[in-house]
Amino acid sequence: MTDADLRESLLHHLKYSFGKDPEHAHIQDWRVALSLAVRDRIVDPWFAATRATYAGKHKRVYYLSMEFLIGRLLEDAIVNLGLLETSQKVCEEVGISFEAVLANEPDAALGNGGLGRLAACFLDSLSTVACPAHGYGIRYEHGLFRQRFVDGRQVEEPETWLSGRHAWEFERPEAAFEIGFGGSVVEAGERAVWQPDERVIASAHDTPIIGWQGKWANTLRLWSAKPTRVFDLERFNRGEYAAAAEPEALARTISRVLYPDDTTEQGKMLRLKQEYFFTAASLRDILRRFLTEYDDLRKLPHKIAIQLNDTHPAIAGPELVRLLHDDKGLDFEESVDIAHACLSYTNHTLLPEALERWSEGLMGALLPRHLKLIERIDDLHARRNPTRKTSILEHDHVKMGELSFIMAHRINGVSALHTDLMKETVFAELNRLHPDRIVNETNGVTPRRWLLSCNPALSSLIDDVIESDWVGHLDRLTEIEPHIDDAAFLDRYAAAKRQNKVDLANFVRDTEGILLDPDAMYDIQIKRIHEYKRQHLNIIETIALWHEMRENPNADWTPRVKIFAGKAAPGYVFAKKIIHLINDVARTINSDPVTSKLLKVAYLPNYNVTLAERLIPAADLSEQISTAGKEASGTGNMKFALNGALTIGTLDGANVEIREHVGADNFFLFGMTAPEVVARRSVAEHAKKAIDSSPRLAEAIAAIESGAFSPGEPDRYADVADNLRWSDYFLVCSDFAAYYDKQREVDRVYQDQKTWMRMAAYNTARTGWFSSDRTIRGYMNDVWAAHSVTS
Repeated sequence: MTDADLRESLLHHLKYSFGKDPEHAHIQDWRVALSLAVRDRIVDPWFAATRATYAGKHKRVYYLSMEFLIGRLLEDAIVNLGLLETSQKVCEEVGISFEAVLANEPDAALGNGGLGRLAACFLDSLSTVACPAHGYGIRYEHGLFRQRFVDGRQVEEPETWLSGRHAWEFERPEAAFEIGFGGSVVEAGERAVWQPDERVIASAHDTPIIGWQGKWANTLRLWSAKPTRVFDLERFNRGEYAAAAEPEALARTISRVLYPDDTTEQGKMLRLKQEYFFTAASLRDILRRFLTEYDDLRKLPHKIAIQLNDTHPAIAGPELVRLLHDDKGLDFEESVDIAHACLSYTNHTLLPEALERWSEGLMGALLPRHLKLIERIDDLHARRNPTRKTSILEHDHVKMGELSFIMAHRINGVSALHTDLMKETVFAELNRLHPDRIVNETNGVTPRRWLLSCNPALSSLIDDVIESDWVGHLDRLTEIEPHIDDAAFLDRYAAAKRQNKVDLANFVRDTEGILLDPDAMYDIQIKRIHEYKRQHLNIIETIALWHEMRENPNADWTPRVKIFAGKAAPGYVFAKKIIHLINDVARTINSDPVTSKLLKVAYLPNYNVTLAERLIPAADLSEQISTAGKEASGTGNMKFALNGALTIGTLDGANVEIREHVGADNFFLFGMTAPEVVARRSVAEHAKKAIDSSPRLAEAIAAIESGAFSPGEPDRYADVADNLRWSDYFLVCSDFAAYYDKQREVDRVYQDQKTWMRMAAYNTARTGWFSSDRTIRGYMNDVWAAHSVTS
């Protein structure tokens, strides 16, 4: 595409799509016009991919996920189409800032953290490797909340990413399905007729996802909820104006917010409605597409593969059985076997409380037919496995993890350690019964967004060293290794890192008013706030370090900037207390004249993909400090290492594999292993013993407990201190001494910048294996039996 072609298309859309001329166009007009011009270039390969899939009767992959944390799409599309220089030049010609246009795009609030961002990386890679695929999810009006701080406390506000025109989607009113809830079931022999008493319409919106070099595009189809009856004119005419619009308001509630607070019964019901809503619509769409090509439903496993991203779409098992058995008339056991052969399940957690379970009362009220089918599925599994001890139904609850496992032909972990632990812990009994089902597919990240786009300074250096297509073949980063001992290469590598740090310092100054020194170590922890991720271990170590700096400010300290970002679930009280504590500690430390040049703390609000793209390239140190055996994988750890941040971490999740790849000498390891964690928990008063043996830890906890960081409210963090002293399930206290000592080793190494930069460069050179392209190829071979159309 020439510069003139893009310029013509841009001005065409500005005029005919917006009715604006260049003199009166606002930045959002230019942004959407450019997006439409770029989207036009995606449509042809999108259509071609669909035609090729139909023509070759290729197997399709369907990826069902509650979250797709896609972030901004304009730059992604421009980069994958090879239009970066062209777009920059055209914007300059028409007198607008390309950077301002990119920054104007809202960050789609369709996810919370790693699970949703993984799904987005997978969409990019599925298109890059030309695997026919659809992503299915919910088109949340507000998605996850926008986070701000009031006196250090997290406050949740609606995220208004859809307040303007969303340039990337195509509405598909013809693809609509009626989804029911509640009601009654009329038995008809073995089969039954479900008669819901509440119905909504699932309406489709399609976003094309273009792969690297623009050769193939797949579809992200998101469902929005609409009422079956939009407006009650009779009630309106009676003067009941609010009630007349009630059906629309109730329907839209389903697709309004990601992860509603489920601490109430109403919240639980809404959450289950959301999960069934998008899963049921997706399965009907899948069957509709299949039946346009084939007339034998027994061919389903040969032509479709359905991946359940965590337990959120677990209802897919009984729903697919219902469609095959009740609607299409197949035998029950045959329906179960067909569904089993189509479905596979990705587990993302070893935390029992994170494996969803729903009360039979709620399930029966909302999905009465599905509860009966689950009972039959559980009974069938028991008859086929008479020695089993695990069941789907237990203590009047439906266990969605067990349901997912039993209904799937493959269950995958997302790191080698996680997969092994899954076999030994949460699914030990089911693994004994079905030892061939669990496989490992270690997570990966797309190098297009997480290196090429977010870190142009480093990408440019890599381009000069590697002449081949490293972006599409990330394993070629190993070709950097022979250059690492070259002084000129290391100087350029260090210069790229410092430029990223300067850019971040300017951003933090402009948005938060905090002045950061680019020559200090940037120590960053960004992820969902949860006790097992141990942000409180990080901030307690920060307090201990501050105390030591105050006592001896003239010692040979390594200046350090501690940066946090992440959101806590609205109903997760302790996680929100950790956020408040970090902000209070930051306020205290940042205002201390004795240590202000040695230590700064910043908690950046409203963490999202765009903020991550700023933080990750600027990081010197990546905090991956979860309790061993609790993090399934992580993908932030991969992004940091790829961009040349050294990891301080435990042997948890994918940290194990990252350390193996980059080398033990280029990774700061501390803490207990997973078996040691289990053993430590059995020690009486393990937290108290750890505190008694560490004066630094005791002093830091005492400071928190005494109100040193909350002088107006001295008891504000009494419950945090009490948790650390007497419960401490995630072993913050027991790992503290090792963590503190390892951080001082980090300080010493950082002072030798040549050594540090060599270690950082080795991280970049040796993390090419952690590409999501490699992960997707693993799923295609091991789980889906799918193939690239172009291969």
